[in-house]
Amino acid sequence: MSAATGIRHLVPVGMRHDGPRIAPWVILISALVATSVLAYNLLFTDAASIRNLTVSLSANPAFSLLFGPVEDLSTVDAFTTWRSLALGDFFAGMMAIFIVTRNSRAHEDSNQAELVASGVVGRSARLLAAVAIAAVAAVVLGIISWVVNMLCGGEPIASLWLSSTLTASALVFAGVAAITSQLASTAGAANSIAIVVLGAAYLLRGIADSTPGLEELIWWTPLGWAERVEPVGAQDWRPLVACVGLAVVLVAVAALLQSRRDYGAALIPQRAGRARGGLVASSWGLALRLNRASVIGWLIGFALIGTVLGNVAASIGDEFTKNPVLRQIITASGGASDDLIFAYMATLTHLLAIIASAFGVQVMMRMYAEESTGRTEAVLAGAITRQRHLAGHAAIAFLAPAVALALGTAALTVSARAAGSDVDAGELLVQGLLAVPAVWVIVALAVALVGARPAARLLAWIAVVAMFGLTILGPTFNLWEWVLAISPLWHIPDVSASDADWWQLLWLALVIVLFTAIGFIGYRRRDLRFGKP
Repeated sequence: MSAATGIRHLVPVGMRHDGPRIAPWVILISALVATSVLAYNLLFTDAASIRNLTVSLSANPAFSLLFGPVEDLSTVDAFTTWRSLALGDFFAGMMAIFIVTRNSRAHEDSNQAELVASGVVGRSARLLAAVAIAAVAAVVLGIISWVVNMLCGGEPIASLWLSSTLTASALVFAGVAAITSQLASTAGAANSIAIVVLGAAYLLRGIADSTPGLEELIWWTPLGWAERVEPVGAQDWRPLVACVGLAVVLVAVAALLQSRRDYGAALIPQRAGRARGGLVASSWGLALRLNRASVIGWLIGFALIGTVLGNVAASIGDEFTKNPVLRQIITASGGASDDLIFAYMATLTHLLAIIASAFGVQVMMRMYAEESTGRTEAVLAGAITRQRHLAGHAAIAFLAPAVALALGTAALTVSARAAGSDVDAGELLVQGLLAVPAVWVIVALAVALVGARPAARLLAWIAVVAMFGLTILGPTFNLWEWVLAISPLWHIPDVSASDADWWQLLWLALVIVLFTAIGFIGYRRRDLRFGKP
């Protein structure tokens, strides 16, 4: 029996069980590509509008940080590549990470892998099957996004090259997740480490694209390799081969690491717990302990992101402030401020707020992960009510993102001032803190879904993506005001405006209370692990 014996049986079973979880990722990323094509054809119909779009986007370094360098947007394929490549590769990598971890390390945590390993299965078969499932998902994603792109009006060859970068990025981070699944002692820790690597790769690419003199950093990240494929330009196949080669090496290293560890153990062992309960003696302490590592990681990440954004913001010059198209775009999301520099910085605080909302959603998803593995039942068997258990996790979900947003805004302010910007530090800090209610709206939605209807919890992640699209890209596409108002960040007042509408915060507070109440009421009534009332 070889180390891979049984893989041909494990892959079909894994695809059948994991298919419903993979499908939303494929749909989301394909929709990102499709909406880029459709929006371009619908909104930019003449040379003047295309020229204004190119000028406005290229003048704003934040767009290079998020999506890549803005060079030529004169064709629908060029615009689709710019808007979809970096962001699509990021989501493809995240999809692959979750697939591999869910089908390898998570099965060891739940003891399902022990049952599988008792059969005629090689030692590396489970890991290789998890990677194979991720590879199949990556190929399916590439094919579907290619077909969708062409059906919406994209050019076949350029669309194929763009879709191939999605597949290649997914393969690379499937290899990353295969390694972290051997290093970490739990599936949650393995996911966290892999996502940190993915986030670092994305941030490094953004720094290389948005900071003059640091262009060579693009070769230090696989997401930068994917960008160098240039689907509408050089159409270079060598970066794709490099991505596939790196994926093979990472999987080989993961298989070697797996052969050197005990079943259920990890190469980074867990520390022994305290003799007494200590912090975890209460529901609040338990929630904090479960999320301690991720909270620390997110806080460090926000300090780093804020510092990078502050340095980027300081590069804004006179041409930026005199650009009439960019004036319309920035003030559309930041209020009616006459100070474009401050309005631009306020937009960066909105970006931090969007990231913070993802942090809060992750905390609530961790609570459901504890429930789905059966550990919550043991907690509730003691002297603790469901309301107290949910309250502990909800408190972390509300407070930790708020602290992270405050830290990121402070880092943004300090780094911008140190780089020579004359933005009002006090006003910018207040502007960042005012975005906290918008973050709490998304967190409250996650509380409502996890508490009352966990089967629909994916909607919380969709809300984060929607807030990003409406806040960052909505004004660029000249969307109707009622559409932009769907984003909670649309209702955040501009502290530098004389006619700021502070009543909007009251409406956000009412939405937060409503969603939170739905979560607590639903959690009291529904069955555990099934999500049915």
